[in-house]
Amino acid sequence: MKKFLLLSLLSISLFSFAKKPDTRYFEMRIYYCHPGRLDALLQRFTNHTTKIFEKHGMTNVGYWIPNNNTENALYYILAYPTQAARDSSWKHFGADPEWKEVAKKSEESGKIVAKVTSIFMNATDFSPKIKASKSDADRTFEMRTYTAAPDKLPNVLARFRDYTTKLFKKHGMDNIAYFTTIPKDGSQSKLLYFIAHKSEADGKASFDAFRKDPNWIKVKEESEKDGKIVEKTESIYMSPTTFSTIR
Repeated sequence: MKKFLLLSLLSISLFSFAKKPDTRYFEMRIYYCHPGRLDALLQRFTNHTTKIFEKHGMTNVGYWIPNNNTENALYYILAYPTQAARDSSWKHFGADPEWKEVAKKSEESGKIVAKVTSIFMNATDFSPKIKASKSDADRTFEMRTYTAAPDKLPNVLARFRDYTTKLFKKHGMDNIAYFTTIPKDGSQSKLLYFIAHKSEADGKASFDAFRKDPNWIKVKEESEKDGKIVEKTESIYMSPTTFSTIR
């Protein structure tokens, strides 16, 4: 009997810690505001938009503003059960009388958003569980986008899965979320991910230490023995908004 109970508890424990892949459909939306209108957009999101999103089955994942915000931009991520659910949610959101009234009133002084860009994404199998999280002090977030060499995205993902995320953690970086993009033109996906630092200066210092780490140097050399696997890396440091679910 005791042996049976022990095996049962062990099975429950292993089941509890088994990581289930996040199969939701993610969308990162970037709103570029007309000059002087970013504050109006943030106020609209704070008081109305996020709540109306939830009303229509959209999950607010996170909201950020670039530290060097020359384009008056707001970056945010929503999650949906499926692509079809996403399309349905936005259809009902656009037709919602509450939203129409909010949009009309907020634009009495002029249009707010000049352009919207959407990037659709899937969570990687090594991404941490994407959930609301708040630290004692607001962190600085870094969004990094990797363009892999042709046919080398699996190699990039394998390196991150097996080594890079662990080395990030070793050097004081918080792994927040990892995605692969879903290109509309059928081209190769990109790796797009978010990590968090105490500050932008801490983030740059952490990456300096990471790049000098003998373990990283060894991993990089081994993974690139047949040629480079990353063609381009882009980085944006951002701060969370007051209404972001991830802070």
